Amino acid sequence: MVDPSAPQQERSWKSKYKPVLETIQMIVMSLVLYFLIDSVLGRVRVQKISMEPTLIPGEVLLVNKFAYKFDEIQYGDIITFHYPVDPDLDYVKRIIGKPGDEVIVQEGSVWVNGQKLYEPFIINPPEYEGEWQVPEDGLFVLGDNRNPSADSHVWGYVPLKNVIGKAFAVYWPPDKIRGLSTPDVFFEIQ
Repeated sequence: MVDPSAPQQERSWKSKYKPVLETIQMIVMSLVLYFLIDSVLGRVRVQKISMEPTLIPGEVLLVNKFAYKFDEIQYGDIITFHYPVDPDLDYVKRIIGKPGDEVIVQEGSVWVNGQKLYEPFIINPPEYEGEWQVPEDGLFVLGDNRNPSADSHVWGYVPLKNVIGKAFAVYWPPDKIRGLSTPDVFFEIQ
């Protein structure tokens, strides 16, 4: 004999737990979406003054982790990378020299392969001098706040394997939201 109350009990159980199941499903989908986005986009908080005036301490950047998988590294790109001296720390700097380049800083100007850089984004010209030959597996990076910046002129090159990605936007704080772009003209026109 079939119990006539069974379908109603079954419906009652489904209706009772439906909100719980939907909530679990939403949480799982949110986690999957978060990890998918996190594998493509990074977030980095600017900690120091080395990129002023372009970036201010406290701003949070969005970083495209796949930028250099599909596109070439460009002079002037702002990148995040694992600090070569302590890979647990992430730094933000601007690409000045690519693999094989010769970088010379003299008399307040930066030269790459004999071409003077056009740098309207820096606070002051560099007060230091030096010459560097960028290795084939490295990048030469400088902060926009050249003189107090701990960058390639102090500790050397960024191995390509340490590059996290290209910073493309500031998204925090809300009143500072903006895109970051590579300068159209990076070398002075002679």
